[in-house]
Amino acid sequence: MPRSKFPLLLVVALVVGCSEPIPKNGLATTKMSIGSETFTLEIANTSATREHGLMERDSMPADHGMIFVFKKPDELSFWMKNTRIPLDILYLDEHGKVVSIHQMKPYDRTGIPSDGLSKYAIELNVGRASQVGAKAGDVLEIPLNARDAAE
Repeated sequence: MPRSKFPLLLVVALVVGCSEPIPKNGLATTKMSIGSETFTLEIANTSATREHGLMERDSMPADHGMIFVFKKPDELSFWMKNTRIPLDILYLDEHGKVVSIHQMKPYDRTGIPSDGLSKYAIELNVGRASQVGAKAGDVLEIPLNARDAAE
């Protein structure tokens, strides 16, 4: 008598349905509350992933972004080399306090400074920071899997 494939399919569906989607670039993701919304953020925690960031993408879902994790707080500066989509950048200190928020234009090679020591930078689609009510001085909870993930 043939065995039913239903239990196996159910298990596969449950496992797949409960996991975070892994971006095509293979980066781990995390959920993070920013202002009034929760975002799925890709974690850029190595020199190579921080350097590449969101380059060469044509779009990003409204509830997605990227968190850049550094080993220690520093004066950070980001630019938009080979980045096609306009972005907001939120610089955060080691405690999750938003140091500054800036908007960045596609392909602009002008460095956008952090305006203070920062350990994290978060990139979202342009305008999303203000839409969700994020502002300098807010304290955000850095997810455990991103907190000290810098390599």
